[in-house]
Amino acid sequence: MEKEKIILPEAFVKSMREILKDEYDAFEASYESERYAGLRYNPLKASREAFLDAVPFKLEPVEWASEGFYYNLEERPGKSALHEAGAFYIQEPSAMSAVAALDPKPGDFVLDMCAAPGGKSTQIAGRLMGEGLLVSNEYVRDRARILSSNIERMGVRNALVLNETPEGLSARFPSFFDKVLVDAPCSGEGMFKKEENALGEWSPENVQMCHERQLMILEEAAKMLKAGGVLVYSTCTFNKIENEGTVDAFLKSHPEFELEKTERFWPHKIKGEGHFVARFHIKGELAPSGDREVALSKSEVGRVKEIRDFLAGELGVSAACVETLTHGRHIEAFGDNLYLLPRGIDTLRGLKVERPGLWVATVKKNRLEPSHSLALALNATDVAASVALSDAEADRYIEGNTIPCDPSLRGWVLLTVRGFSLAFGKASGGVIKNHYPKGLRRMQ
Repeated sequence: MEKEKIILPEAFVKSMREILKDEYDAFEASYESERYAGLRYNPLKASREAFLDAVPFKLEPVEWASEGFYYNLEERPGKSALHEAGAFYIQEPSAMSAVAALDPKPGDFVLDMCAAPGGKSTQIAGRLMGEGLLVSNEYVRDRARILSSNIERMGVRNALVLNETPEGLSARFPSFFDKVLVDAPCSGEGMFKKEENALGEWSPENVQMCHERQLMILEEAAKMLKAGGVLVYSTCTFNKIENEGTVDAFLKSHPEFELEKTERFWPHKIKGEGHFVARFHIKGELAPSGDREVALSKSEVGRVKEIRDFLAGELGVSAACVETLTHGRHIEAFGDNLYLLPRGIDTLRGLKVERPGLWVATVKKNRLEPSHSLALALNATDVAASVALSDAEADRYIEGNTIPCDPSLRGWVLLTVRGFSLAFGKASGGVIKNHYPKGLRRMQ
């Protein structure tokens, strides 16, 4: 069946002709081409080399993102157990450019202000390598839940997921972050090929409304950067109003910022659907965030000891990993679920929290049971007992089935697929009982 031709709005065509001139026909033709499919490997789980050795599908590198690869749409990597294990994140290739421009480093305190569904946040987390702080925020509640689930799947240990307004964030985090990403809500002209809604909702009035909203978000973002900090603004749209227009208007009202660069990723020039990126910094010298001394309450001291004993005892987590997971971190109970707050976060008071940090365990009948989040945040080298599943066994486990094992194996074990942690199971009598979350199980 022949693909239906995309009819572009007249006002959009006019504005693009003014920008692109002789290149317009090539630009328009890009809407009829097959879309490029991309994924990013997860540095929190494996090196680039180990990832490439493990994956069973053909990949080609994305030139502007060291973590990025193109894949063939027919491969359907999202259906593999490796996807559930957080080995990679499926993401449109040109969208990877924003975090490449932000260039977060281990130890940075970073805010992703408009973070759902989580592609850029998980890319930031991969570059932080578990050091520093990631605050991932999404204003729309349902989208914040999706963001939270992706943070979990990718095994991120040092992220706080919020459901805040821009004003709520800036009131809580004045001059706090080393780097801020604003991947702003936009008119989505780069999404016309992928999403019919973007095409149907486009209008000159919507473009102007997006521009005004972008400036409002940037206004609050500016309040949260430390002197010398970096701000990256990005969109998946092409018009000048939301891109250079928003940048120029922001700079006029913020002389303390300097524009370092802007980049346009046009779909007729690259293998991707298109993106715009601008990088700014505040004048001044950046003071390192660093680790601060953390004063735990008496109840926290007891609870942290209980968790450390549980990790080392029942789960066989190495002493080095236990120290990395728990040192300098406050603990917070949400119902029966226990979370380790990221370093740098002392209190959640006054915040709309979707995920307060790393969910470590749940209290059940006065005992601790490890969370699925913890399984995904560990590697086989972190624990005394792990079981490597075949692809077929991993698929069966994700469907909710038990797995046969050595009868001598008892207690909690970390299950892996192709070297990537997938879940916890509990071994008893030659069988690994299924503890894969029911809400994540695949239909058989």
